[in-house]
Amino acid sequence: MRYLYFLLLFAVTATVSSPAWAQDAEVPLNADVYRLIDRYHIKYNTEGLHTSFKPYGRLKVADLAEKADQDMNQQSPADEYNVNYLLNDNWNYTRYDRDNASNRSILNHFFENKTDFYHYESPEFTLRVNPVIGLQAGTDSETDGLRYVNTRGIQVEGALDEKLGFYTFLTDNQVKFPGYVNNRIVRDTIVPHEGYWKDFKGDGYDFFTARGYIRYAATKHISVMLGHDRNFIGNGHRSLILSDYSAPYFFLKLQTQVWKLQYTNLYAELTADHERSDQLYPKKYMTLHHLSVNLLPNLNIGVFESTIFGRDKGRFELQYLNPLIFYRAVEQGLGSSDNALLGMDAKWNIFNRVQLYGQLVLDEFLLSEIKAGNGWWANKYALQGGAKYIDAFGISNLDLQGELNYVRPFTYQHEAAYTNYQHYQQPLAHPMGANLAEAIGIIRYQPIPRLTMVAKAIATQYGQDPPNTTDELGNRVEPNYGGNVLKPYTTRPGNYGFEVGSGVKTNQFYGEFNLSYQILYNMFVDVTQVVRRANADDPAYDQKTSFSSISFRWNIPQRTYEF
Repeated sequence: MRYLYFLLLFAVTATVSSPAWAQDAEVPLNADVYRLIDRYHIKYNTEGLHTSFKPYGRLKVADLAEKADQDMNQQSPADEYNVNYLLNDNWNYTRYDRDNASNRSILNHFFENKTDFYHYESPEFTLRVNPVIGLQAGTDSETDGLRYVNTRGIQVEGALDEKLGFYTFLTDNQVKFPGYVNNRIVRDTIVPHEGYWKDFKGDGYDFFTARGYIRYAATKHISVMLGHDRNFIGNGHRSLILSDYSAPYFFLKLQTQVWKLQYTNLYAELTADHERSDQLYPKKYMTLHHLSVNLLPNLNIGVFESTIFGRDKGRFELQYLNPLIFYRAVEQGLGSSDNALLGMDAKWNIFNRVQLYGQLVLDEFLLSEIKAGNGWWANKYALQGGAKYIDAFGISNLDLQGELNYVRPFTYQHEAAYTNYQHYQQPLAHPMGANLAEAIGIIRYQPIPRLTMVAKAIATQYGQDPPNTTDELGNRVEPNYGGNVLKPYTTRPGNYGFEVGSGVKTNQFYGEFNLSYQILYNMFVDVTQVVRRANADDPAYDQKTSFSSISFRWNIPQRTYEF
């Protein structure tokens, strides 16, 4: 019954449509592909593509690639390769003649084009079927034995009657992680990015990944999407609003784009808590509004509000279905203690070479307490500022990115698991939670079309919680200095004196260098080196990790754990 309201709303909205308006699938979230899209968006300021809410529809990306293709005489060989990649990747939505025919056709049915193991195309129906393979082998200085990833699966997508797009991604995975990822799993009892898991051969993990959706063109300007996947809000490497770090979740997304506006309603069912037992996990819900406005072709402002809530036996609060209302007013009218966030994001493209971007998230705060400067615990907010510089210093295909993130202690925490900002024991925003200040630098260089080099440096200062203790009555005490979003803020040790780094102050450096070579379309070989160092006020929290690996990927993004 709890899905009835979602499905009813979907059905009513869908029946509004009578003419056929083209509908598409979305470009799956993949940092490498989205860096390419961002690069050409900065170059050409395509106003129809609102970049703050990801993933993007393939039709919008095809339009961007077509615009870039018109300027091909001014492009480098690597740019020509990238633009052709985007055109071919979205072949069923581009109006251009495509150089996508394959000379490797098998039995006249398979690999008829470069991009798909099997495809079918007609005016009413398109279908794309591809295998998914991810194999990685490496060594880690913290753990014994081989560290590896073994992923096999399938990806299917297409469109029907130019009105319905669909997508599914299914993989079976066995993984042995480096030591610092194992430490996170022990802390949160969950595999990052994933849901249910099982033990596998000692310190390994076995899990099944399933994502999928349908996307319907309700009107010329309104799309309706029902699925189980992730979303990302913002233009940065991190998102302080909604990131793709957590496990996929069930959601209904209504997206309206008209004139200079894109308005998104997101309704999501989340898992409040997780225990490894044969039981139904408790549910909670998130509702989110996001309005993106292109004030100028190169200047975008977005505002958002979201609410996390839970009711007895997973009951949904119907008043939050209202697509045009201020959630705080609903919350107050209900007399509830739901967890409301609000804030904004922005980006500004300058001279077709530079993008400035940022985010502001307000959880709770009092201006008088901020002015007092006494570290009141409930001054909970997050800030982000960053810049991207493409073809830096006149060097073709050298792209730079710098980003700063600041998240006050106790941001995203709430009174209970039913209202905190997490899903399946994983933060919905920054993967490290809160109580942190972070500086990120990324260099991306593509010297030849098939070879890409990416170097990342992430320096973070954050506060960890001291070891658990017992009180005078022998009760277990779990100290809480506002970094771990899974803990209730009611367990804080006081009301004042909190600043970033409170608790066990830790300075951490995460460095990564990746060499990626594309053998065939969406088939890559990666060589990766990760160095991670954490130095804390308490030496027991110090960590040193060196992880080296080589990977083979086909139709799957790289697995990264940047925390």
